[in-house]
Amino acid sequence: MAKTMKAFVMHGIGRVGLMEKQVPQDPGPNDAIIKTTAALICTSDVHTVHGAIGERKDLTLGHEAVGIIYKLGKAVKGLKEGDRVVVNAITPCYRCENCQRGYTSQCTQMLGGWRFANTKDGSMAEYFHVNDAEANLVPIPDSVSDEAALYTTDMMSTGFMGAEHANIPLGGTVAIFGQGPVGLMATAGSRLLGAGLIIAVETVPKRQELARHFGADVVVDFAKVDPVEEILRLTDGQGVDSAIEALGAQETFENCIKVTRPGGTISNIGYHGEGDHIKIPRLAWGVGMSDKTIRTGLCPGGKERMKRLLRLIETGRIDPTPLTTHRFKFEEVEKAFHLMATKEDGIIKPLILF
Repeated sequence: MAKTMKAFVMHGIGRVGLMEKQVPQDPGPNDAIIKTTAALICTSDVHTVHGAIGERKDLTLGHEAVGIIYKLGKAVKGLKEGDRVVVNAITPCYRCENCQRGYTSQCTQMLGGWRFANTKDGSMAEYFHVNDAEANLVPIPDSVSDEAALYTTDMMSTGFMGAEHANIPLGGTVAIFGQGPVGLMATAGSRLLGAGLIIAVETVPKRQELARHFGADVVVDFAKVDPVEEILRLTDGQGVDSAIEALGAQETFENCIKVTRPGGTISNIGYHGEGDHIKIPRLAWGVGMSDKTIRTGLCPGGKERMKRLLRLIETGRIDPTPLTTHRFKFEEVEKAFHLMATKEDGIIKPLILF
């Protein structure tokens, strides 16, 4: 029985590396310990290492992983040791006031459902602990690969939430700013929800190609044209019904407000990791009276949502694996992290195999 393991950690702001840690041994009655088989690196990990949520000392990174149940709490029902499972990036308790109010990602406090690589060790290790296992672990169907299941943990759940929160009318128009992994899944989610015109804003050729693959009708290259002017032109000057901010930048957030028609919805799923304030363009906001709605959210988790996302993969509604552009062994994770930080070599998502 293993006593130590390798974990990929944030030693401090700007410093990462592999280190030896103790294997979690006692999950507790309601929890579980997972033996990791595959994981993905997220740009959120890069933001964290750069100091977006403050100093952390030897905190294990990662929140997108699948694995085998290594140890299971005695009170957990419906699961067994040895099951192949997926766990969402967000692991609420489902008991606190915010969870009871329906805001499970804000478990106990704002952003409180985000435990992995924030308030506890993350999943980029050979073993990791999962709280409230009965609500947060989902067996992976035999027909779904580990690689495909990984995308339900964050990219699909967050991207689809962006489309769900955008309140896109059936046949309506939507603009998605940023076609990184989450933006691409917002594009796919918009198609699944019945958008009639999907406009993706992106300049990187590989991401433009994937945007079209996942459902974009038009790709606007912001390096060649003014995206606001082009989107207004494409919508006969009316603007879109919905705009999705999937980058986490001041400029794209403002542009979302500028291109959204009165009464429309701006759905923010970007991680705004810098500065103290996000500014709203006053006139494009109708000096505060345009009936435009700004929605925000953090990746929805839980067994029920994860089952639904896995079902979309099972039935062929979506195959998220084209997002995987690079593959690494766990021993090479530092190289993978560097690529995600620099976005070199056309990287979209690196798959880490244990």
